[in-house]
Amino acid sequence: MFGGIAFMINGNMCCGVSREDLMLRVGAADYEAALSQPHARPMDFTGRPMKSMVFVGPAATKEGKSLAAWVDRACAFASSLPPK
Repeated sequence: MFGGIAFMINGNMCCGVSREDLMLRVGAADYEAALSQPHARPMDFTGRPMKSMVFVGPAATKEGKSLAAWVDRACAFASSLPPK
């Protein structure tokens, strides 16, 4: 669907990789806060931004702590959704 690999929690997309970018489902409530972080941008591979998902460039995930923080953020949101 996204042209990359995706990881699910209880049937809900959490995060994945598309080309060199990390793609994260952060939810509408955390969307603007996520976008305010360095190297984050709207997920817009179709030409229309998805208001609950962001792309994070490789420069923001070079260190394990930074990568873990982004993945934890997405996992927290996906875990809050009802199972599919």
